[in-house]
Formats: sequence, C-alpha cells, structure tokens
Amino acid sequence: MTYMAYINQYGWFDIMGQGAKETILTPALCRAARGLLGWTQLDLAEQAAVSRSTIRDYEGKHHDIHRATEAQLRLAFERGGVVFVEVQGTGTCLGLSSTPK
Repeated sequence: MTYMAYINQYGWFDIMGQGAKETILTPALCRAARGLLGWTQLDLAEQAAVSRSTIRDYEGKHHDIHRATEAQLRLAFERGGVVFVEVQGTGTCLGLSSTPK
C-alpha cells in the first residue's frame, strides 16, 4: 500500500490517509536557526511571541512544544530569512534566504 507524504501548514509531516506526525523543528535546528540569524533566545521569543522559558526548555530538551508553538517559531525564523529544506537521505537542513520576508 502506498501513502503520499506532505508537510502541512504547521510544518508537520502528514501521511495522507493516516494521522502520523513528526516534528521538523528539532531543538538542534532551533538553536542552529537562531545561530544563523545571530538571535538570542530572547530575540526569538520576541519575534515568535512566546516565552523565553519555552524556548530555553525546548532547546534544552526538557519538554516538547505544541504544534502551534512550533509554527510560531518557524514563521519567525522564516520572516528572519531562514529557509527549511528537506534533503532526501539527510533530513531537514537550514539556509539563509537572500531576501528576508
């Protein structure tokens, strides 16, 4: 049986016909994206309208984040110019856009 996979509006992998979901923004990618932009945790918190403690705890692997929070963080990064690219065999990679949104 073949399923089609896609990324939904929250940045989660969905498989059509099933509810399997996997996060794209891992704690390591969150730290890396902040590094690309030269942002502190406080900068990201302000850009994404979440608390700094949420970012600190997520990056420190103390707890997971909600899908809506992940979407807010990704949107903040994308507005800052970070591009998330899925590379087959490697996973999600980061880059900087030449024109931030």
